[in-house]
Amino acid sequence: MPQTPASSPDAPATFAATSEQLNITREEARARSALLSVDAYAVDLDLTGDGPSFGSRTRLSFTSREVGASTFVDLVASSVESIELNGVTVDVADAFDGARIRLDGLAAQNTLHVVARCAYSTSGEGLHRFVDPVDDETYLYSQFEVADSRRVFTVFEQPDLKATFAFTVTAPQAWEVVSVSPTPSPTPAAGGAATWAFEATPVLSSYVTAIIAGPYTAVRGELTSSDGRTIPLGVLARASLAEHLDAEEIMAITRDGFAFYEEWFDRAYPFVKYDQVFVPEFNAGAMENAGAVTFVESYVFRSQPTGATVERRAETILHELAHMWFGDLVTMVWWDDLWLNESFATYASVLAMAESTRWTGAWTTFASHEKAWAYRQDQLPSTHPIVADMVDLEAVEVNFDGITYAKGASVLKQLVAWVGREHFTAGLRAYFTEHAYGSTTLDDFLRALETASGRELRNWSAVWLEQAGVTTLRPDLTTDEEGVITAFSVVQDAPASHPVQRPHRLAIGLYSLAAHSDGSPETLRRVHRVEVDVDGASTEVPGLVGQPRPDLVLVNDDDLAYAKVRMDPASLATAVGHVAQMPDALPRSLVLSAAWDMTRDAEMAPRDFVDLVLADAGVETESSVLLTLLRQLATTLSMFVAPGLREGVEAEVGDELLRLASSAEAGSDGQLQLTKTLAARASRPAHLDAVAGLYDGSIGWEGLRVDVDLRWELLTSLVAGGRAGAGAIDAESARDDTAAGRRSAATARAALPTLEAKQAAFDAVLHPAAGAELANAVAAATIAGFGRVVGEEGRSLLGEFVEPYFAVIEDVWRTRSNEMAQQVVTGLAPVMLASPSLLGLYDRWLGDAPADLPALKRLVSEDRAGVARALAAQEADLAR
Repeated sequence: MPQTPASSPDAPATFAATSEQLNITREEARARSALLSVDAYAVDLDLTGDGPSFGSRTRLSFTSREVGASTFVDLVASSVESIELNGVTVDVADAFDGARIRLDGLAAQNTLHVVARCAYSTSGEGLHRFVDPVDDETYLYSQFEVADSRRVFTVFEQPDLKATFAFTVTAPQAWEVVSVSPTPSPTPAAGGAATWAFEATPVLSSYVTAIIAGPYTAVRGELTSSDGRTIPLGVLARASLAEHLDAEEIMAITRDGFAFYEEWFDRAYPFVKYDQVFVPEFNAGAMENAGAVTFVESYVFRSQPTGATVERRAETILHELAHMWFGDLVTMVWWDDLWLNESFATYASVLAMAESTRWTGAWTTFASHEKAWAYRQDQLPSTHPIVADMVDLEAVEVNFDGITYAKGASVLKQLVAWVGREHFTAGLRAYFTEHAYGSTTLDDFLRALETASGRELRNWSAVWLEQAGVTTLRPDLTTDEEGVITAFSVVQDAPASHPVQRPHRLAIGLYSLAAHSDGSPETLRRVHRVEVDVDGASTEVPGLVGQPRPDLVLVNDDDLAYAKVRMDPASLATAVGHVAQMPDALPRSLVLSAAWDMTRDAEMAPRDFVDLVLADAGVETESSVLLTLLRQLATTLSMFVAPGLREGVEAEVGDELLRLASSAEAGSDGQLQLTKTLAARASRPAHLDAVAGLYDGSIGWEGLRVDVDLRWELLTSLVAGGRAGAGAIDAESARDDTAAGRRSAATARAALPTLEAKQAAFDAVLHPAAGAELANAVAAATIAGFGRVVGEEGRSLLGEFVEPYFAVIEDVWRTRSNEMAQQVVTGLAPVMLASPSLLGLYDRWLGDAPADLPALKRLVSEDRAGVARALAAQEADLAR
């Protein structure tokens, strides 16, 4: 139904378009590409005033290959004042439906002029608006991927219809305004405003353009590009966070990345400046807007960060920088090849970290964290080939997953080994040269690598990129009475749902315990290694015949292959008893990862995995590995340990965490992480006594700084445990009346162990009163607190909301923006309450779900799979 324009510019701005109208199919995009070429956009935004909407004027020029044809252009607006096509006024009520403007009677050369008002968002989509509670200053930033540039200006919203973009922005004169092009000197305008007229960008996809505006504090620097140009650098954050902004560290990582990528790609940075802006209430880690990257604000550390967080920020910085070439300079035709953008940036960033920064162990983090994400995603019922079938935008939105990022990066790492790094590099360089500022498909990329390497890659692609699922590798060995290996093979199992055997190049390591003459503890070290090609159901490894039977056999040593790995019983027993005695981080993380996967598959008792984690946690030297382990510990306790045993195991784990945290090395990363985990898992009075003492200062552990964010974690622990209430939350809020403080307070209030508090949190997220809708970040914080419970009594509170959850999620999906709908559906999913009856509720909902909501059904089916997996693990725990 056509939308009626708002009666005034300040009328309440709402998105009138339905989720069906907002969707764009791949076939529609292909039809537009076949018909149109887009030349240039001139976008004029008026960001003055304090109403819910802003002025948007778009003038765009494009050509049509068919005179007289019809098409549509995209716009999500609260009102449209006028539409003019080739000088002829178009009836707004007839042509605009809230998401699209129909364009009829096209000429060969066309000019479209649209005047509209678009809505500011609080969901992190389109042009997000945030008011800082510290100083009441307003900050804006855009987020356009996947298809949200249409929420700010009129656009052909698909990645292959590239064009130039000239932005003109009118905003308060005291603001910083950042876009793709360098910020020009502003021209004074009426009412204390100013106008910034940016030069036109290079040819880009609309989703990597950007507008960032507000009284941001900027730190400036520069670097010299490989072609001799001086590239201005900017690092920006809100004024109230400026004191915490370590801009020089950020620019140092950036300079390292520039040098690495420009040499590797043999191509200078393709844009003229590079700004990195830390923005409030961001939904993701970062976004690769060309020359104007936005980052989640938690990467500005107002409290002591863990080493894992610092490393993650560095990886994110280098990930987005890689996109300047792979994604922005050369862009996919359609979102089927989203994986190639994200997988390449992930692979490139880890490589750059390992070879050009102080994080030389980056591949260990990748093996522990990224690949665990990939393996989990690849075993869900929604698993898909790396090259996914992105039939429409809804399919794209739910495919920013572990396959798109981590599995793809793992497979690219294998591809580099397959064709050789020298040939891979040569192919990359040719690819950038041939397709600069253009759009490509996977075939273009593979053709460049084939030409450079001489290898045929279509069969490799068919097996690795176009088939879903992950195979499992396990050792099969026999020994004689002297303990010498007489036969050794690697067995490869493919799941029945995806019975694809894959070729692997991998290493097998033999590890044995070694005593030391000085009396120091024995170590578990590699004594032999072979590298082999594995293919088919079973592959013999003659290179290991004649070797003494080691204490531990590690298939996929050095993490060369993408596959699940199993340990034989003797190796698993060694791992459980001695993993902390492996001095090398990568094999230690691979053993731990194999144990975690066995636990998830109900092949290892969850309580045995708990013992394994606790044995390593006190001595683990890799911050990211420790973070991953402690998160896996939390999942095991919440979902995998058998319900009748859970409270006892929780108590024992809390006791051990208290011992480890209180005795950890003063000021160490381990001390900080263990203290945070203790706060999250505290259940016994002794645990809560320690948390309370740290919070009020009556207990102090040498080297532990109880700063503002740790205070909130300690307080939330006390709230969830029934040791602090609303008054304590109010008092802490008064101490920390900042955006982060308000989010932490929302979490703490939702963690109160009463039915009233849980109901209030549930309603605030799902049933807010008009005008009281939660911003995306506050909703996420509330959801986090809602799920925070202690003991079976706390879990029973959440049980009250299971059926209301299933009753409302269809309406949420149809009425909320995609980002907000996913946040609610996944965040409030009751998977932690795994039981046969809950599994039945999932089956009933999926059986009755409407056929027109495939993306929602995918998310629910993934949660249903998590419940089924938890029940199997609980059975394994009982059978221990």
